Amino acid sequence: MGCFTISIFAQQPKLTDTAGLTRQNDIIDILKKIFKTDQKKIDSSRLKKKFQFSFVPIAGGVAGGGTAIATAFNAAFFTGNESTTSLSTITFTPWFTFGGKFVLPFRNMVWLPNDVLLWKGDTRFMIYPQYTWGLGGNTQEDDKVLLQYNYFRFYHSLLKKAGKKVFFGAGYNLDDHFNVSQGKDSATLHNVPFFDYGKEYRENTISSGPVINFLVDSRRNSVNPPGGVYFAVDYRFNSQFLGSTFNWQSVLVDGRKYFSFDKHRQNILAFWSYYWGVTGGKAAYLDLPSIGWDYYSRSGRGFEQNRYRGKRLLYFESEYRRDITRNGFWGFVVFSNLHSVSEYQGNQLVYWHPAAGAGLRIKFNKISRTNIGIDFAISKERAGIYVSLGEAF
Repeated sequence: MGCFTISIFAQQPKLTDTAGLTRQNDIIDILKKIFKTDQKKIDSSRLKKKFQFSFVPIAGGVAGGGTAIATAFNAAFFTGNESTTSLSTITFTPWFTFGGKFVLPFRNMVWLPNDVLLWKGDTRFMIYPQYTWGLGGNTQEDDKVLLQYNYFRFYHSLLKKAGKKVFFGAGYNLDDHFNVSQGKDSATLHNVPFFDYGKEYRENTISSGPVINFLVDSRRNSVNPPGGVYFAVDYRFNSQFLGSTFNWQSVLVDGRKYFSFDKHRQNILAFWSYYWGVTGGKAAYLDLPSIGWDYYSRSGRGFEQNRYRGKRLLYFESEYRRDITRNGFWGFVVFSNLHSVSEYQGNQLVYWHPAAGAGLRIKFNKISRTNIGIDFAISKERAGIYVSLGEAF
């Protein structure tokens, strides 16, 4: 079975080492060699551009079968002095499958001059038939239910600089699942704890409310970090006064650490862990923590998205990244991950689900350190191939 993921994110410091870039190769260099252009001149020209654009068409298998056709567009730019302002990015990655899925996502990370303010946003519309297995970490593969639904997300926050690489902020989050219906193969619906975690069936659910944000980010490049620390806490309040189906609260704590063992080549050990949990009230079923539904849908390689769901989710991942060639064009990764969701009765983390895999890396853009990733991951119940632009974390 295959999986398809496509994500693009970028944040990079000012990079002026043209000589160092000349020693590296990416896909653009390959095209330059074919057309016999001046590499140093082109590298210098690429560095001076105020806007960096990427446009990539990709096709691949998706979870549950079928083929996805995607177009990835990324625009990167500085709003202020490059030495004191992080790179802003706007990404648009629409994709669809012949099985009926259609995803229209628009994301932005805009840093104002001197990083005094960060505007981050995630807006998407999805027509998304997807299997669900109910709650808990011991659900059976054959008890899956096909849900047909449309989904609109609007997550936007403003974060103000409060110290060196430290930011506080607030925003508004909206999740709207509508036109929810059961697929033809959903005869086992009565066995699945559902929208009220019982027998009630809801065709529409909304989660709406403010979110408080805290962020520490010392990475010099978020698309392929050469080192640093990332730590974020988002606490969300959903209120019926603001249109929510239920009153409830949740927290997401996300931590990442990168260790580099070579100043000149990619040789990095990276760790990622996050905790996502409902802290009060009753969340709509499709808004409960679920594997593969983190902000960028990059967790759980080796599992089908949505496979395990509960009121709490704890996730761990480690990955070793290394260049194969001295010019950085070819590289590889090996990784493993482990997660658990809380049980329907008792809310305890009982069952743990491991997966592991390896992947090939091809340098797409050496200025932003962007790689094309082709990963193979396997767990006890699934094997998948994942194609991405940018690292998993």
